[in-house]
Amino acid sequence: MEPTLATPIANGRTAEIYAWQDGYILKLYHDWCPSYWVEYESKVAHALVAKGISTPAATEIVEVNGRRGLVFERVTGISMLQDMNSRPWTIFRHARALAKLQAKINQLSIAGLSSGKDGLAHAIRQAPHLNDDLRARVLKQLEALPSGDKVCHGDFHPGNIMLTDKDAIVIDWMTVSAGNPMADFARTTLLLTIGPKGAGKMLSPLVRLIISLFYQHYSKHYLQFIPDKSNEREKWMPIIAAARLNERIEPEREYLTRLVENGVKEK
Repeated sequence: MEPTLATPIANGRTAEIYAWQDGYILKLYHDWCPSYWVEYESKVAHALVAKGISTPAATEIVEVNGRRGLVFERVTGISMLQDMNSRPWTIFRHARALAKLQAKINQLSIAGLSSGKDGLAHAIRQAPHLNDDLRARVLKQLEALPSGDKVCHGDFHPGNIMLTDKDAIVIDWMTVSAGNPMADFARTTLLLTIGPKGAGKMLSPLVRLIISLFYQHYSKHYLQFIPDKSNEREKWMPIIAAARLNERIEPEREYLTRLVENGVKEK
C-alpha cells in the first residue's frame, strides 16, 4: 500500500517537498516531469556527496500516487537569504561565504553531467521575445565561448544555501551541468542584480543599497578565487539573460531583452 502524504512543506515549479520518515524528506516530482529527471538528480546527488560537497544525501527513488520522487536526508536550518533578511548586518559575511562556496564547487569536475552549453542553447531556442536575428546572434556568441568541464550549479543564490549548526548546505541541484565557471558566475550575477530591476519602485532605496553592497562584495571575493582574465563574464551575461527569458518571468522581460540586445555582437 502506498504511503499517505500530508500537506507539502514546500512547493516548486517541478516538485513538492513532503516530510517523510524521521530525518528525511521526499522531493516528489509533478506528473508532467520526465521520468529520467529523478534518476539524473539521484546520480548527481550521490556524486556530489562523494566529492565532499555539503549537500543533502539522497537515499532512494520512490513512487507515490503515480508520481516519482527522491528521498533526501532532512536539513534543519534556515536559508542564507532568510538569515540576511532578519539580520542585515550579516550581508558581508554571507557574501564572502557565498563566493567561497561557489568557487569551490566551480573548481570540481564530475563525469556524466549534462552539457551546460547544450542546456543554454536549448533554452535560448525556446525563449520567447527574441526575434530570429537576435536569437541567431546569441547562439553564435554562445558557440564561440569555451565550454569547460567544471561543476556549475546553475541556480546558485542565497535562497539555495541552508545554514545549519555545523555547515552551509547547498540545495536544489536540478540545473547542475558541466561547464564554464564564468557561466555559473554570470548566472548568479544576473540573479543577484535582476531582482531590483524587476521590482521597480516596490523596493525602498535602503533595500536596493543592501542588495547592491551584497553583490559587490560577493563579486569581488569570487574573482579572488577564480580570476576573470578575459572578461568572460560579460560575454556570458547576454547568453544567460536570453536563456532566462525561457523562464517567462514577465516583470523581468524588458530588462532581460535589453541586456541581450546590448550584449551580443552584430553580424
